[in-house]
Amino acid sequence: MLAALLYGREDLRLETLDPPSPAAGEVVIEVTAATTCGTDLKVWRQGGHAKMLKPPTRFGHEAAGKIVAIGAGITDWSIGDRVVANNSAPCMNCFFCQHQEYSLCPNLTWNNGTFAQYLSIPAPIVQHNLLPIPADLDAELASMTEPLACVLHGIARSNFTPDSRVVVIGDGAIGLMFVAVMASQCRSVWLCGGNDRRLAIGAKLGAERTWNYHQLDLPSTVRGLTQGWGADIIIEATGVPSVWETAIACGRPGATINLFGGCPKDTHISVNTDRLHYSELTLKGVFHNTPQHVRAALALLASKQIPFELLISDRRPLTDLAQTFEDMKNREVIKVAMMPN
Repeated sequence: MLAALLYGREDLRLETLDPPSPAAGEVVIEVTAATTCGTDLKVWRQGGHAKMLKPPTRFGHEAAGKIVAIGAGITDWSIGDRVVANNSAPCMNCFFCQHQEYSLCPNLTWNNGTFAQYLSIPAPIVQHNLLPIPADLDAELASMTEPLACVLHGIARSNFTPDSRVVVIGDGAIGLMFVAVMASQCRSVWLCGGNDRRLAIGAKLGAERTWNYHQLDLPSTVRGLTQGWGADIIIEATGVPSVWETAIACGRPGATINLFGGCPKDTHISVNTDRLHYSELTLKGVFHNTPQHVRAALALLASKQIPFELLISDRRPLTDLAQTFEDMKNREVIKVAMMPN
């Protein structure tokens, strides 16, 4: 089979490998669609990820497909079932899992390798995070379950209410997903990014206001629209330390600042301790997702209530993967559905 392997920084190779065979408790899927992600881009540029993968390794983590092989002990699935698998599963036994803090589980089972014709799904993911795709949901939309689950987890951790005034910083796929979901539940969602075409999509997804950060001072602009106070919730979705600081500066007293974008390892930010204390700011780092949010994400995609298809810039064969990452690097596409078969 054809599969993508990451060997290091911007070193992605398509190779011919033997198709996987399922061990006990596992299934193998034929990948129908695998969507690209900002995390994939970051990992490609950095040459690895401390938690999820170390090169050389199979690459990609969002996919939907159909089951083509079943391991011993599997009774709930059949050959031909259309499924989407999260890229991880918690152990369900550790301290954090017992406290339902599944994204903090130190024993998460990770699975990479969606940019391939076939993908083996480990037993813990089969048990906890393998879901059937509704008949009327396209595979390319279903493959977006994992990032949307992360967004739903992020919203759940943000003290969000229908009355919230929200600023989202970052016009990548994750930032745009935050806009889409939060704007469907409240009126005042404002988006700041650096690409006018993406900002236009943000407006279609419900952003009340959009700004290009090249053209303004964001904290001053937000305060000017909020009687000098700032927004209730700030979602930072770039993973740039200086933008973390900008996000904090946009919040009103009592605001929740969701520092969602993962920054490079060993980077630091400065925080005004007087403002943090006397303004009672809540700074939250939010990572990954939970089984509850994986299920909620697939249900939301299946509902067709939000036009998430606006985030899919193109559909391409797997042989175009290298060019696709160059296009992502140049911000020419948002998400691309790779079609391996």
